[in-house]
Amino acid sequence: MNKSNIPDKLKIPLTTARLLIDPLSLSDNKFILELVNTDGWLKFIVNRNINSEMEAATYIQKIIDNPNAAYFVVKLKDKTKIGIITFIKRDYLENHDIGFAFLPEFGNNGYVYEATSAVLMNVTRIYHLSHILATTIPENINSIKLLKKLGLFFEKEIEVENIKLHVYSSVQH
Repeated sequence: MNKSNIPDKLKIPLTTARLLIDPLSLSDNKFILELVNTDGWLKFIVNRNINSEMEAATYIQKIIDNPNAAYFVVKLKDKTKIGIITFIKRDYLENHDIGFAFLPEFGNNGYVYEATSAVLMNVTRIYHLSHILATTIPENINSIKLLKKLGLFFEKEIEVENIKLHVYSSVQH
């Protein structure tokens, strides 16, 4: 029996016009080390205190072992790793949450939208979900713009571990 709440069929590779989207694996530790230490990650997400490839591998293993999470590595067609898309059922949210983080040099060219749209389509097809959430801190203007472009609407503000988060929803209330 599959202990995961995220079905294996969700964790299959996806392809878009410009991108390859694969499930996160331990071999992505060097990339994850770079990503979680970018200014954007540290400013808008949280410092994970990952300072080595070994610590990155440990972080990835925790993600892989989490039955409520699926992480995808986004690559250009030449296999250059540029970002991640996350799909998580968080304890503090009623519905699944979609998220994204990309290396800064790959921003502002449509890659984040292209990858997130592909994962959203896959997720809604497999789960038959009509209600998906996303969270961001209010200061993350670029994420808010992208969430709106993806068709999500501001739903509410919550506080998690003393951090104010804006919750966006695929269903307008």
